[in-house]
Amino acid sequence: MDERPGWQVTGWRLLADAAGCLRFFSRLPVPQIGPYDDVSGAPEFARMARAMPLAGALLALGPALLWLGLQMTGLPAYASAALVLGAMIALTGALHEDGLGDVADGFFGGATRERRLEIMKDSRIGAFAAIALSLSLVLKIALLAALPERFGLAGSLLLLIGMEAVSRLLCLWQWAQLPSARPDGLAARFGVPGMDGVLNGLGLTALVLLPLVFVLPFLSLVCGLAAGALAAHATGRLAFAKIGGFTGDVIGAVQQLSALAFLLGVLVLA
Repeated sequence: MDERPGWQVTGWRLLADAAGCLRFFSRLPVPQIGPYDDVSGAPEFARMARAMPLAGALLALGPALLWLGLQMTGLPAYASAALVLGAMIALTGALHEDGLGDVADGFFGGATRERRLEIMKDSRIGAFAAIALSLSLVLKIALLAALPERFGLAGSLLLLIGMEAVSRLLCLWQWAQLPSARPDGLAARFGVPGMDGVLNGLGLTALVLLPLVFVLPFLSLVCGLAAGALAAHATGRLAFAKIGGFTGDVIGAVQQLSALAFLLGVLVLA
């Protein structure tokens, strides 16, 4: 029987879930964190996916520190933004970008559900993936480069961290909402999060976003959240129409598109 206080157990379990998410969704060599962190066991997404927003925020801390250093140099804003984005992609091993590319190729290159799923499993990059990834990267660099001028240094760093938390909350939301398009896939094999996990993720995301309330116009933050949610919902509906539900690639695409939409939303009225 665990004799630790309840709040302590809850905290250690949350940290263990965040560590599990970091191991699965990034290239970071995360050591064992606390007594409930099983580094050798299979991931249990039904439970640990709740910590995806926290893991996203933690993952953004390194690129945020890099951006802080770059802001003190004479590099152009676009160059700094490109280096920061490159660091973020390196930390995740381009996992979510790969999902966006596979979704673009599959959804728009196949005529039937079966053919779309087949294309999404193909590691080769087609025309639709190349176009989607090029537009996504160029647009994200441009949006990141605009943040310091619009919201200052503190606002831009907090937005970078907030973007990673919000986008992962939104892909968690769609993951819980949609049926599995490929029941034997990784995204379904290790469990599917429920709405309780989404609510837990929402609470963690609210804590991450709290500092933004003091450095960002409230309307800009609301527009960002609304745009991100709309992009996530639209991607989920498209996935349901095209392949009947979610796959790991769809989850990655939701993360990428909702992150872009969040940045667009916060900048559109700034």
